[in-house]
Amino acid sequence: MLADAAQFDALWDYQQPAATETLFRELLPAVAADAPLRAELLTQIARAQGLQRRFDDAHATLDEVERGLPDLPIRPAVRYRLERGRVYNSSGDLQRARAFFEEAWRLAAAEPGESFFAVDAAHMMAIASSEQALAWNRRALEIAQASSDLRTRNWSGSLLNNMGWAYHELGDYPVALLHLEQALAFRREQGQAREIRIARWCVARVRRDLGQVPAALEEQRDLLAEYESLGERSGYVYEEIGECLLALGDRAAALPFLGLAYEELSADPWLVANEPARLQRLRDLSSG
Repeated sequence: MLADAAQFDALWDYQQPAATETLFRELLPAVAADAPLRAELLTQIARAQGLQRRFDDAHATLDEVERGLPDLPIRPAVRYRLERGRVYNSSGDLQRARAFFEEAWRLAAAEPGESFFAVDAAHMMAIASSEQALAWNRRALEIAQASSDLRTRNWSGSLLNNMGWAYHELGDYPVALLHLEQALAFRREQGQAREIRIARWCVARVRRDLGQVPAALEEQRDLLAEYESLGERSGYVYEEIGECLLALGDRAAALPFLGLAYEELSADPWLVANEPARLQRLRDLSSG
């Protein structure tokens, strides 16, 4: 019998949302008699559906949760709003997304013991409100770093990363690099290999924008070797190696990497939906 939501939350594989949805559906009978726990599990099924871009299915799952909201405690109510907001955000309806995230923030921030979800809501407000991204991320980071709860403190790596990219969006590359280096240091403290690789990529990416191209290229080549040793491919690493080589004037060496990047990244539904120009550029460069 599942005792609490932390048990199924720990089973999440965000790289495999379809498999996660299947697993969570298999757990539903075990929580049938516990309405709040069942509602939380349904919100995570909806999240898995949203990550598969099955937005209508996700909304239908959340409609089932919504019907029981009047009889549910705060946490399922917060998680319902978070996931409804995420589905709207992923499908491009930012105004509705912000309304749900702000309500999730209001509920969680006012409830003792719900700091983890207050941080989640604030970080989603930052994602859905680009003009206020830094303010919301700072608010979330303050809560995370002050928390005595390890799970809440562990938000710090993601928040530092998001602040780094918010500064990058503003063109402040030195401050962006500072935050991304702090995120990398946090990931190294945690010892999470996958997150460390991603953080290293981010640091190298901004070093390229700062004109530190040889150092950026060296780091991306090191990452490539690490991925190859794991039997994995990274379109993002291929892309950056290609971009660094282009910046150094070696177009002939860059083109194969840009082709590999296009091959990998064009298979990502999120990039296809949200960054078509980036993919078209890779295609044009690699075919030229």
